[in-house]
Amino acid sequence: METSGGIQASLSGRYATALFELARDSKAIDAVEASLGRVRETIAQSSEFAALIASPIVSRGAAAKAIAAAAELIDVDDTTAKFLGVLAENRRLAKLPAIIRDFRNLAARHRGETTAEVTSAHPLSDDQVDALKQQLSTRIGTDVSVDLSVDPALLGGLVVQIGSQRIDSSIRTRLNSLALAMKG
Repeated sequence: METSGGIQASLSGRYATALFELARDSKAIDAVEASLGRVRETIAQSSEFAALIASPIVSRGAAAKAIAAAAELIDVDDTTAKFLGVLAENRRLAKLPAIIRDFRNLAARHRGETTAEVTSAHPLSDDQVDALKQQLSTRIGTDVSVDLSVDPALLGGLVVQIGSQRIDSSIRTRLNSLALAMKG
């Protein structure tokens, strides 16, 4: 693991690294990654859950109880459930989306993959995701896992972020470029 710069330089990176090392030592990387995926989906789909993790006014005890109940409902593994409890007790739930992203990057690196963050205007079908993975793998020369998100403000197209490289083919960016060109 790198210790200067990179993932471990941030607070979310340190938490993600600690969780990754626990998962690796207990041979549960896949289970933890799947559980974190369900947590990520819950954050995206439930405004109440998103408000809970973002709220600074929820007490530690109340947050821990709510997180424990949510973890049971979304069926996360024991390691992830305990980790979520630690985040609640340390008042770090607001960092959860970044921790999930950093964990996924660590897990992908462990598998020899590169992670691409892909934002689309509309949800992608499984066939589209597979084709995108294949094109990205061909382009960068390694296996690619994708971290998908949807942003309707893009209007169409994709924004792909791989490390420091950004590929923006969204209609919003094209329209903005056209508007700037028309201004002269």
